[in-house]
Formats: sequence, structure tokens, C-alpha cells
Amino acid sequence: QVQLVESGGGLVQAGGSLRLSCAASGSIFSINVMGWYRQAPRKQRELVALITSSGATNYADSVKGRFTISRDNAKNTVYLQMNSLKPEDTAVYRCNADIRISWSTTSYPYWGQGTQVTVSS
Repeated sequence: QVQLVESGGGLVQAGGSLRLSCAASGSIFSINVMGWYRQAPRKQRELVALITSSGATNYADSVKGRFTISRDNAKNTVYLQMNSLKPEDTAVYRCNADIRISWSTTSYPYWGQGTQVTVSS
């Protein structure tokens, strides 16, 4: 059984910073891509950032230059450093990870429960 647990959300003023963490635990053989998604009220879920096991990254245009995704493979943890936050960054942020639970299985996407980020103007 695999679990993804997020932490680090909260309320911050515009221009401020937050750091999100997401730790994967359980029966894990390997983790490929890890990422962060967000969903604001009445909007579609959108990709924020992705990072591969080798460290290659990809960002949504709206967060480039402000957010940084990183990971600690030894801890099965992915981070999202969010700087220069804007009110439009307000959303529920969820982490995602493609995880193999054994050498003989294919990877499967797992999701965290989500953490609220609210940016006040």
C-alpha cells in the first residue's frame, strides 16, 4: 500500500513564499515522475510542475521563474518552493507520483490528499 502525504500549505500574503512537501511511503520499488497539480474553485485541474527521477523539470508557464520543483530520491519526497505568490495561485495543490511497487509491475499514478494554498491580496 502506497501513501502520499502533503504538507506546507497555508495562508500567505501576495509576494510571499511557501514550500510544499509530499512524501511517498509504503511498498515502493521505484518512483519515476513526481509532480504537483492544482485546482482552483470552478476551474479545471492544471499541471504546475513535474520532475523526473533524473531531475529533469517542466513548469506551467504561469509559474516559471517563481516556483521550483525538487526531489529527494532517498526520502521519496518531492518539494515545491513557491515564491512571489499571487492571488491567482490560490488553489488546492495535490502531488502525484508514478510508482512501481515491484520489479514485475508497471507504474501507477498515486495522488496525495491535497493541501490548500491561499494567497491574499
